[in-house]
Amino acid sequence: MDGTVLVADDDRTIRTVLTQALTRAGCKVHATSSLMTLMRWVEEGKGDLVISDVIMPDGNGLDALPRISKMRPGLPVIVISAQNTIMTAIQAAEAEAFDYLPKPFDLPDLMKRSSKALEQKRRAPKVVVAPRDAGDDLPLVGRTPAMQALYRLVARVMNTDLPVLITGESGTGKSLIARAIHDFSDRRTLPFVVAQSPDLQGVDGPSTLMAKARGGSIVFDEVADFDEDTQARVVRMLDLLGDNAPRIMSTSQSDLAARMEAGLFRQDLYYRLGGVSLHVPSLRERVDDIPLLADHFLAKGERDLGTVRRLSPDATELVRAYSWPGNVRQLENTLRRLLVTASESEISRMEVEQVLGNQPSPEPRADGGGGEKLSASVARHLKRYFDLHGGQLPPAGVYQRILREVEMPLIEIALDATAGNQAKCADLLGINRNTLRKKITDLDIRVTRRRKLM
Repeated sequence: MDGTVLVADDDRTIRTVLTQALTRAGCKVHATSSLMTLMRWVEEGKGDLVISDVIMPDGNGLDALPRISKMRPGLPVIVISAQNTIMTAIQAAEAEAFDYLPKPFDLPDLMKRSSKALEQKRRAPKVVVAPRDAGDDLPLVGRTPAMQALYRLVARVMNTDLPVLITGESGTGKSLIARAIHDFSDRRTLPFVVAQSPDLQGVDGPSTLMAKARGGSIVFDEVADFDEDTQARVVRMLDLLGDNAPRIMSTSQSDLAARMEAGLFRQDLYYRLGGVSLHVPSLRERVDDIPLLADHFLAKGERDLGTVRRLSPDATELVRAYSWPGNVRQLENTLRRLLVTASESEISRMEVEQVLGNQPSPEPRADGGGGEKLSASVARHLKRYFDLHGGQLPPAGVYQRILREVEMPLIEIALDATAGNQAKCADLLGINRNTLRKKITDLDIRVTRRRKLM
């Protein structure tokens, strides 16, 4: 790497580590704990890259991005933040940050992104959209890779016209994702309409729905439950969309592709709704986020009810280990109940056990495959992939695309299982360590647990 990097963070440890790592990589580094000092350096023309925290003693790093863009168009800014919510990712994207990484971050990953930022020019800035004040109450909280990837995708699609299909189990927050896409898009001043099957009944149902939306957003809620007649009405309605059409989104707990294959969902509707697919992970897929969510809901309860509560270490361990079949919604309801019923400011493990007593016990989730072998499962999905092309051959290069689809999750899961230790991961996979590093680079896999900094 070559260039001058401006580092702004009020944590001395982070400033020291980044200064050492960037200097070893060949960069010149100016580090400060003051946003005012950073802005002076930028105004003076110093720096080829900025790495900035969000919350600084004398200001907000995100608020400074438009000023940096105005003073130095093309100067890339990488935002790092301990505020691991969708708001941070969306604000960073709106303000045209080059990249955004949650704390604790992976140092090699940050170095890789810094190298990319120094090598390419930042694209032309766009208009910054002010976020809703209510956005801080959205329980879209998480620092796990799955949630961070979701945040980034939401930020990329929110100002497009592509239809969005949001999938996930009940209680994961599908409707919140749809609401966030609308509220932070350029349609945010227009109506947000949620449509269920009864709203589309009758001759005037679709036209009434369109009149309510007025160019805003329409969300077809749990579209997999729509009967055949309702699906047909939706297809006809979508076919008649013209200028000033609303943004179309839909949510589903079910696998629409599987339902289509079984003849339970119209193929033409599936392709009209699935422009971009967003999957909201269950709590079982983002266990590390459970304590963050618990703290969020307890803090919200303190604001709403004036009741101060915290989980004891044993209670936190139980909450983290529980299976949460009802996902975020169940977690929130459980903590709201504990806010009222707990006898002390510190919620005990026994009190959590009592609240969860009538709920499903923690247990591993069944794979749903009935013991199906991996080869049979892969064959089934490949057959569906070919069938989805309607009798036509898929585009050339199927072999490499399929290998990538299998290889990427295999390496990601192996890295997670070995806590991000690449030497152990290479041994586990039975490949050379240099081969693993090359695949991580080629597949753009984010290694998040090798070395973390608070």
